[in-house]
Amino acid sequence: MPRTRSSKKALKQSLRNKIFNDRRRRKIKQAIKDLTKQLGQAKSSENFAKDVLEEKLKNIYKQIDKGAKRFIHPNKAARLKSKYAKLVSKIK
Repeated sequence: MPRTRSSKKALKQSLRNKIFNDRRRRKIKQAIKDLTKQLGQAKSSENFAKDVLEEKLKNIYKQIDKGAKRFIHPNKAARLKSKYAKLVSKIK
């Protein structure tokens, strides 16, 4: 356990940041799951609304960009965005 006041404060901050980052990671994973689910439905049906995929892709971009500010390396964020953009463009 921390002894000094500054180390106690640092512990509180790191726990608070961990909760924030974990929540953000869950949002990213959920957005990716939503997109992959929609991609599966789009492949199986011919008359699928493309705007749904665009909306899901936009949500992934938003979540990844927010994560890149804190815990995702910018290059990894760019790779992920490119990966999912390619998947969506194949469906169109």
